[in-house]
Amino acid sequence: MKFENTREFALRMDAEDKLASYRDQFSFPQVNGKDVIYFVGNSLGLQPKSAKEYVDEIMQDWATLGVEGHFYAEKPWWDYHERFSEKLAKVVGAKPSEVTVMNTLTVNLHLLMISFYRPSGKRFKILCEEKAFPSDQYMLASQVKLHGHNSSEAIVEIKKREGENNFRTEDILAQIKEVGEELALVLIGGVNYYSGQVFDMESITKAGHEVGAMVGWDLAHAAGNVELKLSEWNVDFAAWCSYKYMNSGPGNASGCFINRKYHGKKDLQRLEGWWGHNKERRFLMEPEFQPEPDAHAWQISNAPVLALAPYLASLEMFEEVGMPALISKRNKIVAYLEFVLHEIDKEVESSFEVITPSNQKERGTQISVFLHGEGRELFNYLMKHGVYLDWREPNVIRLAPAPFYCSFEDVYTFGQILKRGILDLHETKN
Repeated sequence: MKFENTREFALRMDAEDKLASYRDQFSFPQVNGKDVIYFVGNSLGLQPKSAKEYVDEIMQDWATLGVEGHFYAEKPWWDYHERFSEKLAKVVGAKPSEVTVMNTLTVNLHLLMISFYRPSGKRFKILCEEKAFPSDQYMLASQVKLHGHNSSEAIVEIKKREGENNFRTEDILAQIKEVGEELALVLIGGVNYYSGQVFDMESITKAGHEVGAMVGWDLAHAAGNVELKLSEWNVDFAAWCSYKYMNSGPGNASGCFINRKYHGKKDLQRLEGWWGHNKERRFLMEPEFQPEPDAHAWQISNAPVLALAPYLASLEMFEEVGMPALISKRNKIVAYLEFVLHEIDKEVESSFEVITPSNQKERGTQISVFLHGEGRELFNYLMKHGVYLDWREPNVIRLAPAPFYCSFEDVYTFGQILKRGILDLHETKN
């Protein structure tokens, strides 16, 4: 498609956009009386307007039914989490029995590592990406320490080549092969939070299994953003947060994937609780744990239904639209954003660099831009002028035009604000 950096072109694209109507189903913050350009869905998605209705329903049931809401609410609370499995399975490419919702992301990664990081003898090492999201770094280091190992020996980091912004798949595969029989676990973020690079999850999973390692994925920036086929790729386990592209609300519940080949295995270590016990016998209060026959066996406590309600509201939209349609728009709007960035770069002779891969297969919704010149001043200018975006040290802004609620006109308008900002800052410095 031949793009144009004009408002007329952007409006034509919006008129052809089959998802354009969904924009009205979200609440936008405002700056100077106008809806912001919200390019930070990779950090916190906007609130679906239907979320309040879903929360209010539980509040009303609590008020009128009290404890009986567990069983007699319109959506009974005791199995509320089960409503997510089928819908989420479509988002992450899994069987419904392989998906559950519980806790928050890092908590779930810790719980899953109890099952899938089982160091033994010389097989004790974990492979992750260099400068993984800090929470993953802390989590991995503490898990290694829990098993009596030193993180400097047990954690192997994949590194980018000198002068390059992204990881090369061939380097990751070579590192897996090199660590070989010492490798217990591969655990990488499916989409790198800093650069927006999408990893070749299928190839990496296969390579990890070939050397006898378990393979898990932190899908915080991948779920609801990129195509996932967790069952088909034979991934062992995965977890993701729901408040980014899934629009469930700040700090909200995490989703988990546990491959069905581990369901019902009595010799698999797991931290257990009442809600993972056989649902049909749960209220018999039996002393011996009998796990649910699916991913729900990893549940520990009863579901926080007030937190899950906005997530369910959002998932209804995912169910209605489907990932293929979201990805189709994502590809167009992200390509247009990249085009506009390059056009503005030519016009103002600025010094910024797109560090996200240009290959459509290696990126999702996010474009990361390294600011060699203006830096934090430009970020502050954009925020002040109604563009919500994200800053990452030392000098990167992350832009994520989520396809549910961002428009092509947003992208064009952002370009014009960016241009004015660069020129204004240049003038101030001179």
